[in-house]
Amino acid sequence: MHIRYLLALSLLPNLVLAQEATEKSAAQLQCAINPPVSSSVNDREKLPNISEEDIVIFSDRSEAAMGDKAHFSGNVSFSQGSRHISADEAILDQKNEQLDAKGNLLFSDELFTVTADSLNAQMQTSSATLDGAKYWLHGQQIHGDAQQLKITEQNNLELRETNFTTCPPGDTSWLLEAKEIRIDSSEEWGEIWEAKLRIGDVPVMYIPYMTVPISDKRKSGLLFPSFSTSTTNGVEASVPYYWNIAPEYDLTFTPTYMSSRGFYTKTEFRYLAGENQDGQLNFEYLGNDDKLDNSPDRYLYHWRHQGAINENWRVQANFTDVSDNNYFNDLNSDVNRSTDNQLSRIGEISYFERDWDFNMRVQDIKVLGEDEVPYQVMPQLNFNYQTNDFWNQLDFKFNSELTNFQHKENEYSTATRFHMEPSISWPIQGPAGSLTSEVKLLQTQYWQEDNESDLDLDDTVSRTIPQVRIQGLINFERQMEMFSTSYKQTLEPQFQYLYVGYEDQSNIGIYDTAQLQEDYFGLFRDRRFSGLDRIADANQMTLGVTTRLFDEANVEQLKFSIGQIIFFDDSKINNIGDFEAAPSASVLATEIDANIYQDWFISGAVQFDTERGENKKSEVTLDFRPNNDKLLQFSYRYVPDLLNTNTNDRVNISQIGMRTSWPLSDDLYFVGNFYYDLNESRNIETYTGFQYESCCWALRLSYHYRIKTNYDDDLNPSLDAREEFESGVYLNFIIKGLGGSGPLGVEDMLNEGLFNYRKPLYLRN
Repeated sequence: MHIRYLLALSLLPNLVLAQEATEKSAAQLQCAINPPVSSSVNDREKLPNISEEDIVIFSDRSEAAMGDKAHFSGNVSFSQGSRHISADEAILDQKNEQLDAKGNLLFSDELFTVTADSLNAQMQTSSATLDGAKYWLHGQQIHGDAQQLKITEQNNLELRETNFTTCPPGDTSWLLEAKEIRIDSSEEWGEIWEAKLRIGDVPVMYIPYMTVPISDKRKSGLLFPSFSTSTTNGVEASVPYYWNIAPEYDLTFTPTYMSSRGFYTKTEFRYLAGENQDGQLNFEYLGNDDKLDNSPDRYLYHWRHQGAINENWRVQANFTDVSDNNYFNDLNSDVNRSTDNQLSRIGEISYFERDWDFNMRVQDIKVLGEDEVPYQVMPQLNFNYQTNDFWNQLDFKFNSELTNFQHKENEYSTATRFHMEPSISWPIQGPAGSLTSEVKLLQTQYWQEDNESDLDLDDTVSRTIPQVRIQGLINFERQMEMFSTSYKQTLEPQFQYLYVGYEDQSNIGIYDTAQLQEDYFGLFRDRRFSGLDRIADANQMTLGVTTRLFDEANVEQLKFSIGQIIFFDDSKINNIGDFEAAPSASVLATEIDANIYQDWFISGAVQFDTERGENKKSEVTLDFRPNNDKLLQFSYRYVPDLLNTNTNDRVNISQIGMRTSWPLSDDLYFVGNFYYDLNESRNIETYTGFQYESCCWALRLSYHYRIKTNYDDDLNPSLDAREEFESGVYLNFIIKGLGGSGPLGVEDMLNEGLFNYRKPLYLRN
């Protein structure tokens, strides 16, 4: 028998009582821990025009006396706003403003859900006490038991003789037992007293006091430690500490003990400067490195800042310095990798408008392991203007630069360079292709001070060079069938004619200029050198063609490009500092990206000297990628005549490699890298890693063996005293819900080592 009963209680305004039966259900997902759902959530929706202050009560049976007690039984559900209670039986004491409930009791609000043996709630203070409770925090995997659970007036939780975990029910991978836990709903952090950590039901750690997050909010505290051992650093242990200073600032301090070197500290300070600017400061220090003979102090400091002052102004700053050339090779820095040998120091401010922009920058580059020090840019001013269709479909551009070059060593020349580059272009665009004609004037003025060098440079140099470029592309398209499959094929021939006038530039120093790569994309540049100190004369034609295959879903399955430059006249400026005649043609550059069969992909590039019959550079990768979680890659690369920075000798690089990432089960992954030098007949890198990640914890164990990039330096000048190879074992362990979120994933394991993983092509994600 269903009875609806309505009472008007003076102490509890707008109280609506009713009864109705409802069913409960809870879905279970693999890693989602879903609490039971209160029936009163749906019950409340059945009554129209109910405010947040109204109390709605449903039950099968009820007995009530005005101003005294009301007794409800059978599928009882209470709700007021976001709070909901369901039970078998409940008594409402109107005089004392108290609610008692028991039997299949469930309490829920916006933050948590609780089941319990009994509930005692004080209506006036909106507080409640539940005995024999089980609780779930919404939006988190955290759940647990408590002998007693209190909900305070501020909607906080206080639990006694309690425990919690993030593992699914029945999984005892880890459990934290505590005498008392207090959870602040506004701060979204929990305080724990007298905690005991169990792993696999075995107690492993006692913690008198700790705090844990129950959301993504930041809070000060210790982070999870990491452990490793290697031939260069010995046993290594780190225990990071995170300090949440303010909403705009935080700091991470990581003390590390290395048995072979000593005590190493890393400090990272991050900040926000308004809504659109941010920055970072790093300081790393190792006092008295025991691994080196004279036990030197080693350090790093780094500053990065970037952002927008307003809609027009942008700023950027980046500065890094280290104590010695081998700092990144020996120590695990948070700023650079061991393969980075250039430290860029830049300060820049820019102003942008619709048609023009202005930029001012200073720059200094420190090259580790190199005797020659690059020039400093102190400062450089750039002004660029562009307007389209300014007259009869002609576009106009004007680029200018004023740069002052300084050098730290007195024997080098210094200079000021002023460059202007106006250009007029006529672009013709259409679905069948494009044709762009461009005329440009390169005007440069140098003021040079030849200090103590032997270059015999002129004090002032004025250089004026005309340039004409005509670039065209045609798009052909057809339907074709291959291996019983329909494809759309494109054929995209393109050409570029380039004329650049000649002027003798031997009286100009080299300040910021280097030779550019001759890949397929580089064939269509209008410059052979970066910078402006050398502008190579040219009278040449570049011919190239690209073909693509698209399947019926319009997904690109193949892209192949081939091209070459034909020189009509020998260039008088071939290499920097070398004025010998250039060959009659450039390298023949080819590139291919293809899905050759089902999940097999190939990517390659070759630069071939057709005149000398020599391979100038080649690389190829073959990938098997059945899905995003599985990868098997084979690679080969060949680079001749490469400078060895350790010995200053020219060497040929010929290397093969294999890389794999493969799930052994739903939770266990294997990642392996192997690279072998064919010329030296030796292994140059091996990486093996296993990662297990479940819903509530993660473990990564890896082994690394690699060649070290050692440079001459003042700390330990003898390269013979340094290890040529480094090997190590690394262990990362994270318990989710205790301040960690697990390793970054399998992708970052692929990037471990000297050779970063790159997808061979963008045909498929």
